[in-house]
Amino acid sequence: MKRWGWESFLSLFLSTNCPLCDRKADICLCSSCRRQLQRCQLPASQAVWEDEIKGFAWGAYQGVLKRAIAVLKYDNQPQLAEPLGQWMGVAWLKTSPFPPPHHYVVVPIPLHTQRQQQRGFNQAELLALSFCRFTGLRLQSQGLKRDRETQAMYSLNPEERAENLKNAFCLGTPFQKRLPRSPVLLLDDIYTTGATIRSARQILTQAGIPVAGVVTLAKTSFNHESATNSYH
Repeated sequence: MKRWGWESFLSLFLSTNCPLCDRKADICLCSSCRRQLQRCQLPASQAVWEDEIKGFAWGAYQGVLKRAIAVLKYDNQPQLAEPLGQWMGVAWLKTSPFPPPHHYVVVPIPLHTQRQQQRGFNQAELLALSFCRFTGLRLQSQGLKRDRETQAMYSLNPEERAENLKNAFCLGTPFQKRLPRSPVLLLDDIYTTGATIRSARQILTQAGIPVAGVVTLAKTSFNHESATNSYH
């Protein structure tokens, strides 16, 4: 399986054209698309929520941000994860939604091996790489493993999503060998119903690993319609 280090990651976004509009761009995104994306950022009062788990989202899953995530994942544009992950890190440090300790271990939500081989990368891992580089938090990209392939989530209602993700995750090899001493921050690209995060959190807590919360690039205003048109 192809693995992405920081040097190979940086080389990807030295593109001459913006992946969203195909206009000339010095670094990854043109200035127009960059401004449009930054307008998707949620205000601090809406970026943090607490239900079963405390969460932090950078932006609203709509408009140009929704399109950027789709382009990142399905149009083979992994370089988009670099600025998006950095913006997540900037906002996270300013908002400080989680209490001390600050030495969290960031664990991205994994893809199944087969899907990652098809795509060539895990978008959550690339976002986490950029996020951790900016925040200084430790990344453990193999903390969790997706143990079985699951059905695409966009066609499922909340109950079906929960059933679909049952027993989908297991501890990755690093955590099997040694449990982390610090609380885990789960990181994903999109948060809708929370089914993915609940399933991943359950595996960690059953192993005695505390989960502080979730950091996500985009969050929906959840309703039945968004559940049938989103992914997590």
